[in-house]
Amino acid sequence: MRIQFNEMKETIRLAFIKAGMSEVKAEACARIHTESSCDGVYSHGLNRVSKFAEYIRTGLVNSEGEPILIQQMGSIENYDGNMGPGILNAQFTMDRAIDLASAHGMGLATLKNTTHWMRGGSYGWQAVQKGFIGICWTNTESCMPAWGSISSSVGNNPFVMAVPNGDSPLVLDMAMSQYSYGKLEVTRQAGATLPYPGGYDKEGILTDNPGEIEETRRILPMGYWKGSGFSILLDMVASLLSGGLATAGIDANNAGNCGGCSQIFMAFDPEKFGGSGFMEATLKQSIEHLHSAIPETEGGSIYYPGERTILTRKENRELGIPVNEKVWNEVSVLAGKSREGVL
Repeated sequence: MRIQFNEMKETIRLAFIKAGMSEVKAEACARIHTESSCDGVYSHGLNRVSKFAEYIRTGLVNSEGEPILIQQMGSIENYDGNMGPGILNAQFTMDRAIDLASAHGMGLATLKNTTHWMRGGSYGWQAVQKGFIGICWTNTESCMPAWGSISSSVGNNPFVMAVPNGDSPLVLDMAMSQYSYGKLEVTRQAGATLPYPGGYDKEGILTDNPGEIEETRRILPMGYWKGSGFSILLDMVASLLSGGLATAGIDANNAGNCGGCSQIFMAFDPEKFGGSGFMEATLKQSIEHLHSAIPETEGGSIYYPGERTILTRKENRELGIPVNEKVWNEVSVLAGKSREGVL
């Protein structure tokens, strides 16, 4: 089942308005959710709408919350997100990092006391669309075992890096686990297995069955101990620079998924470093070198981060965005619609 971009965005917008958001904020959030699904990140697009609407209705997300400046130190700014919508807080803070980079070459803006930013890659794309290198990450509540443990004590802290390259930017958006919980959900809903083992079953054996991993919540850190260590340090730096909660504090806060989390946004103006000519030549050489690699399967292709996203986006814009019918019907009801139209 496929849904056209504008129909999906309008349905999500209505769902958010009915949950209690203003029309302006509902429009902005609906666009990001729809773009995420359009880019193939279904777990953080349409699939997150019902939960986000619930958080607005119950007050876990302050729909009127706005980020406020706490302090400024040259090219660094710190903000309090007032538990506002995570998407809007993150967009604002990345824009501040970009503005600071415009003035100083590099800008760093931190955000504390915010909520789930949905797809982290959205803010990498935001940076490159304005011609800036972007780096950002968030911490989360405990949802992944530290290496060598069987209980969750570290966050699955998404990390994003993005480099502008005209219409073909490089954007890396990765969780600290082999697969995010969203990917497990989408794979389970499709009745499929994971391409590689992504966590442990009840017997403590690595498995590619997403449902079994969701049940134990023993997702596998990427790179085993390396992903675990990377996650811990991302958490510490996000908390210390923003003055906000670390994972242990988010757990104690108990304000829903990522409620009260801390985030870092960095932007760099490449024009103020090597210049546009150097950047273009380096990217061209690097991409051609990467594409010249021999695929392990005959007829296969080697992609740089973000390249397949562009292809997926183009396909879904033309054919419509694939949806899980059950999820689509749930969101349609939240929007006041039925399959036949408005209720």
